[in-house]
Amino acid sequence: QVHGIVRRSSSFNTGRIEHLYKNPQAHIEGNMKLHYGDLTDSTCLVKIINEVKPSEIYNLGAQSHVKISFDLAEYTADVDGVGTLRLLDAIKTCGLINSVKFYQASTSELFGKVQEIPQKETTPFYPRSPYGAAKLYAYWIVVNFREAYNLFAVNGILFNHESPRRGANFVTRKISRSVAKIHLGQLDSFSLGNLDAKRDWGHARDYVE
Repeated sequence: QVHGIVRRSSSFNTGRIEHLYKNPQAHIEGNMKLHYGDLTDSTCLVKIINEVKPSEIYNLGAQSHVKISFDLAEYTADVDGVGTLRLLDAIKTCGLINSVKFYQASTSELFGKVQEIPQKETTPFYPRSPYGAAKLYAYWIVVNFREAYNLFAVNGILFNHESPRRGANFVTRKISRSVAKIHLGQLDSFSLGNLDAKRDWGHARDYVE
């Protein structure tokens, strides 16, 4: 059984997982159960975790757009940084420290202004965005809970992971969608930001593996 948290919205925001529903029209999930919740709301996290009593928790929730994190710096810190603390605290509050395995989706943005190439787990962190800084707090609070309470808690430091489900406002999808629209005659041209930026990326399936 898989349980997930979905933020309340006036329109359905589950488009990327509709194919997993037993009945997409009625939003009946089958072995997948969605709960309304938010990483900014510790009460709902405690309630959901206490009800589900999961054996594994994967924190994949974040405001993950680096550029937008400069515009929404406080919100990014609240969700990406303190949100991770809220989840860990909820595990502790529910008495599940000894039975839960916790995975934190960490990020190569921790390295930011890279201090060596290639990066290793021992490479010093140097985040260069509110997103990277918030994720750095999350990284260290996971380490703290592991060492303080002996919780099974790990950080997975992933570089950019791409797939057809990538959000349309990320550069890979922006390029591929725009090229398709130009080919179909729906668009004449499109603009990009900093062409000197460099990123490593892999396929999301490989990163899950």
